[in-house]
Amino acid sequence: MQQSRPSPHPTAASADASATTGDYTAGKTAGETADNATSNDTEAPPTERLRIVTDLAEIDAAAWDDLVGRSMQPTPFLKHAFLHALHATGCAAPDSGWTPQFLTLWRAANTDDTACSALAGAVPLYAKMHSYGEYVFDWAWANAYAEHGLAYYPKLLAAVPFTPVEGSRLIAADPAAQSSLLETLLDAAQRSGMSSLHLLYPPAAEAERMAQAGMLMRQGVQFHWTNPGYADFEAFLASLEQKKRKNIRAERRKVREAGITFRHLPGATINETDWIFFERCYRQTYREHHSTPYLNLAFFQQIGATMPEHLHMVVAQREGRDIAASLLVVDHAAERSTLYGRYWGALEHHPCLHFETAYYQPLEFCIAAGIRTFEGGAQGEHKMARGFLPVTTHSAHWLAHPDFADAVERFLARERPGVAAYVDELNERSPFRRS
Repeated sequence: MQQSRPSPHPTAASADASATTGDYTAGKTAGETADNATSNDTEAPPTERLRIVTDLAEIDAAAWDDLVGRSMQPTPFLKHAFLHALHATGCAAPDSGWTPQFLTLWRAANTDDTACSALAGAVPLYAKMHSYGEYVFDWAWANAYAEHGLAYYPKLLAAVPFTPVEGSRLIAADPAAQSSLLETLLDAAQRSGMSSLHLLYPPAAEAERMAQAGMLMRQGVQFHWTNPGYADFEAFLASLEQKKRKNIRAERRKVREAGITFRHLPGATINETDWIFFERCYRQTYREHHSTPYLNLAFFQQIGATMPEHLHMVVAQREGRDIAASLLVVDHAAERSTLYGRYWGALEHHPCLHFETAYYQPLEFCIAAGIRTFEGGAQGEHKMARGFLPVTTHSAHWLAHPDFADAVERFLARERPGVAAYVDELNERSPFRRS
């Protein structure tokens, strides 16, 4: 549920790289290009402008969230509260190698609006000094650049930091705004002097739009659980093959026999003590993997205060003490109800504790709440034995260097059939009973 990385935390740009990023922000930017394109020889005001935003505090949270809600695939991770918390607490900030460069589209709210004050589109865009926290791995591409004496960083990345969850990257309420965003984004990338542009985890329809614009497309695999309307956990187990059903029962029995019990905390009931305990568990898990955590206590406290309706915590207890916890993000919207397994950690080691805390307890929550989908995080074939099935994900890439673009295109052409064959093979190993 988290991506391991080496310690220490990578630092931000060198002076040269910072200058490149600065040119992108302050030079001939997307906003200037758009202003020029929408002006004419008369003095009629433009009806559309594009602007780079480096601090989400500059944008009204309600206006941002309204736009997200009208986009092709909204998620809680695109909300103002989540993104702003990442930036404000230093988790995704210049000092950690993430420089926000959000591309925003503004339109005239009415015929008298000469300032184009209505937010009509946005791209969560960053200048990146490394490839940590992305979950679509391009380390081999960066190494190839380095071997040829070329700089792969800084690069441009459109994604939600540390969050391998599909969702709109061309955040807009209509196709025209999507087209404007993508066209300007590609133009800005070409003018930026950076090596490349990457859009991670867009929904399939947005990915198709990116492919039509000439971007290189890549596929990946995740594992999601779906709820057809199970009455209870036993009904879910009954849908599985006998061996899988037996193994899950055995795993859950081990946890019960260790004397471990669980309590569920809806976001509004999570208090300061709970957050301190959870962050301690989260940090311990990274320490055991000899890595540095991406997120900090201030981040968890801030989202706890600003978006509690989207949070749910599972806490494991033994002998009256809290010993482990998982933090889940939930979207309760009826048309897309989804539980996202995000972060977990433990202070004590017990067989199958991870599976119970991070999978089985959340599955019981999904069934009780009628939630349709549970996304357990990136990678992990082991999830199939617990009722998760493979789902294809997408990413789009543009590389400035023509020879490297050709090489990556050939690589992706070889990789795609392998991914498709892998998904077919996984589906043949479905854990569910065959009719």
